[in-house]
This record gives sequence, C-alpha cells and structure tokens, in this order.
Amino acid sequence: MRVAFFSTHAFDREFFDQANVTRRHDLHYLEARLTPATTTLARDFPVACAFVSDQLDRDVLAALWSSGTRMIALRSAGFNHVDVGQARELGFTVSRVPAYSPHAVAEHTIALILTLNRKIHRAYARVREGNFALDGLLGFDLVGRTAGVVGTGKIGAIVARILMAFGCRVLAYDIAPGSECRAMGVEYVPLDEIWTRSDVITLHTPLTTDTRHMVDARGIARMKPGVMIINTGRGALVDTPALIDGLKSGHIGYLGLDVYEEEEQLFFQDLSSHVIQDDVFARLLMFPNVVVTAHQAFFTREALHAISETTLDNISAFEQGRRSGNELY
Repeated sequence: MRVAFFSTHAFDREFFDQANVTRRHDLHYLEARLTPATTTLARDFPVACAFVSDQLDRDVLAALWSSGTRMIALRSAGFNHVDVGQARELGFTVSRVPAYSPHAVAEHTIALILTLNRKIHRAYARVREGNFALDGLLGFDLVGRTAGVVGTGKIGAIVARILMAFGCRVLAYDIAPGSECRAMGVEYVPLDEIWTRSDVITLHTPLTTDTRHMVDARGIARMKPGVMIINTGRGALVDTPALIDGLKSGHIGYLGLDVYEEEEQLFFQDLSSHVIQDDVFARLLMFPNVVVTAHQAFFTREALHAISETTLDNISAFEQGRRSGNELY
C-alpha cells in the first residue's frame, strides 16, 4: 500500500525500512510537516503517516479525504493533534501506537530529575571551561522526599517504581487508580494534595480538555516553595507563562520539560543559525534552573523499533480490511 510519510527524519527511514522488509508497503518519505499547504503531497496516497508535529485539523483532514487518503496512521501514542470528530465524520480510519516503550519516557523523566537536582548541565559546561568550583551546584538527597506522579498508566507506574527505589514517598493522582501502583505502596490522593505535599511533581497524563493547563498559576501557588516540576507528557498540560512567573518569583525551584505547547514550530529541526521567534520559549531558556529537551524522551532504539513495527502492522490491517486493535474508534 502506498504511504506518504510526513515530518520524516533519517531515523524514521532507518527503522521503517527495516520493518518494511517483510511487509513490503510502498513508503514515500517527505520531510515536510503536514499542514494545509502540504496536503497536496498526499494526493493519491491511500495512507498518510503523521507524527506529533503534524497538523490534522478539520481543513487538513478534508483536503486529505478529497485527494484520496482514507487512513491516518499515527506513529505516536498521543492524538491530541487530530480532530477526531471530523476524522470519524469523514470516514477515516485513524490508528496509533498506544505503547511503544514506556521505559524510554520513564527513564528520561528520571534523567531530568537527576540533572536538575545535581546541576549536571551546569557542571558539564563549567568543567569544559576549566571551572571546577562547586558553588551553585548544591543538590539534595532524593531519599525521604515526596514525589507526586500525575497519571499512573504504563509510564507513570514505571516512574513511580523508580522513585520508590530511590527511597521517595510517592503520591499519585489518576482518575482510574492502578492496582499495580497500590501494591507498590503508592498513595493515591486528590490532585490538590499532589500540589501541596510534593517536592517533585511529574506529569504523565494524556492531554484532554480537562487536563489542558492543569498546572496553572493557581496550582503553582499551592505548591511547596522550591518545587521541581517535570513534564514529559504533553506541552499544554502546563500554562507556560504561569511557569515563567513561578520561576521569576523563585517559587518554582526546578523545571524540566521535554514537551512544549508550541513545539511544532521548533522541535525536530535544526534552528541553531536562526533567532528563536517564540518569546515565551526564549524566556524559558534564560533560567539556569530549567532544562529543556526537544521531545526526545521516546527516542530509544527499542521505542523506534516498536513504533515502526506497530505502525506498519496497523497499515497492513487496513489494507486487508480488518482491525488491528489500535484504531481510535
């Protein structure tokens, strides 16, 4: 089956070509993001394969449908960038990769916590410049600290397990508390208690209308002074201007982000010779107690292998007129 891949990179080609040896789909790799201006690139392709940075709103979906596309194969777990109602109304099959490597994202979360706490990013830069002073690099023991995990699906549960191994007391919030976390000794509490009791707060919940900007000015004000906030979920789970205000006042002591609400204009491309036009993002980078990575938490060999295998299996199922089990509806 002919597939138009949008927002592709060298690593996509490597892993999808390997997975396609036995499946033999006709894969066409496009560097362009899927936007209203690039929908014509998918003309006469039954399948459009999209990434998290691609745009799949009402206008894009209508244009894809009119040009012959009938399946949207998401190579991601999240689908908040898709107008699901419009896709269903038009008749698209939309599939995703619900679980590729929860360990990858969980381990990156812990890496951000340790980097911020022990100032690894600052120490690395200092030593390379011949500065071996320890002033300003003081951290704290994680043992005995209280960590709040928001969202205890596969990723959140692994994060909770690792934090407990460090000796943290782990609180959690989820609309559907998990038996696995309870068995580990995780204490489920209302969201407000996560804010008021946690030294470290890490977000692992899907982006919905209910969770958008769940970390806002009001919530931040209820957190402990010097709190550490980590977001490896979705950028819009946090209100970024409110985070900046919290950083400026010193109420937020540490901030680690792997996602950003307006990341589609920044991430997955080399802008090192350009002036960043996003003033909010540029302000974030000014703080010494902020670490931002460019949506790389998923980026392991194991995860890319699973993403490519599952995505192509979803396409094979569509071609054969059956369901893979990974459809959105």
